[in-house]
Amino acid sequence: GILSIEQLISRVGVIGVTLMALLSGFGAVNCPYTYMSYFLRNVTDADILALERRLLQTMDMIVSKKKRIAVAHRTMFQRGEVHNRPSGFWGMIKSVTTSVPGSENLSLIQQEVDALEELSRQLFLETADLHATKERIEYSKTFQGKYFNFLGYFFSIYCVWKIFMATINIVFDRVGKTDPVTRGIEITVNYLGIQFDVKFWSQHISFILVGIIIVTSIRGLLITLTKFFYAISSSKSSNVIVLLLAQIMVSGMYFVSSVLLIRMSMPPEYRTIITEVLGEL
Repeated sequence: GILSIEQLISRVGVIGVTLMALLSGFGAVNCPYTYMSYFLRNVTDADILALERRLLQTMDMIVSKKKRIAVAHRTMFQRGEVHNRPSGFWGMIKSVTTSVPGSENLSLIQQEVDALEELSRQLFLETADLHATKERIEYSKTFQGKYFNFLGYFFSIYCVWKIFMATINIVFDRVGKTDPVTRGIEITVNYLGIQFDVKFWSQHISFILVGIIIVTSIRGLLITLTKFFYAISSSKSSNVIVLLLAQIMVSGMYFVSSVLLIRMSMPPEYRTIITEVLGEL
């Protein structure tokens, strides 16, 4: 029926699997881009110093022009032009659009100041980006950075392979009969020609792998949602975001979807047990 466990789990699983697909797709693109040295642009100390010098020159120009505006205002005040200026909205417009002979064109200088302030903001962001890139370059030279760089290449190839195999399985309607751990152990044992209890060790390694997948996936979900929360949270939207987070976690969308997806990483006998519990999904 409509209210059966199988129907409910299937509908919850659609939302949860879609959420996991979005997070996995983001991670599959962001992780290699973050850690692989291939995507790092070459940044030197000379580039950073040149940009910082441009930023300082821009700030000096802003200070100089603001000083000219302040001096012009003081000169106008000393001449009594401030007291004789017409009041009201039209008087404000007239004071901006007209200039007294021999005085500074304050409106033009203010426009230049606004343009320079916008330029200074852009230069500051570029400088911060160069510093971050420089730190990533220094980090990539460490042992941990080289390790993550290798993992970036490995998982990039693995991601392309999974996309290819998933497409083949969908087109030809294939379902895997052997979990990846058991198949990998069988290939290794046959290649090396050693005596090895494949069934015993495949069970333990599969459950360890499933545990790692669950822990890392939940950790990735919480980190991503935390970043999303910090990015868009405000005094009015915080309650809505907390409610949405509780709905995702409490309703079990993510956890049910994890159980649905990790069945393929388990031996067939245990995969059958989960299938019997969840129904023929």
